[in-house]
Amino acid sequence: MIARIWHATATAEGAAAYERHFAESVLPALRSVEGHRGAYLLRRDGDGQVELQVMTMWDSWETIQGFAGAEVSRAVVEPAAEAALTGFDTTVSHHTVVASG
Repeated sequence: MIARIWHATATAEGAAAYERHFAESVLPALRSVEGHRGAYLLRRDGDGQVELQVMTMWDSWETIQGFAGAEVSRAVVEPAAEAALTGFDTTVSHHTVVASG
């Protein structure tokens, strides 16, 4: 399994808006993608800024490519997500899952 990880920042209000977008749009869309195995939205509050990380789980590189296109390291960020964020990475990192519990 492969974990695909993306990072963004937002205000507290923007983070709440992104959480809604993630729950109402991103998760339902991901559930329909063959080879998708789960998704997590992580939040860390700081001084006036919220750090967000999204981790999606995939069966293989082929399934990631089916979702992200040929440039698998490019982030897929919808306009509604961009509007809620103060900044975000344009690329993602991929990690092979070697153990889970």
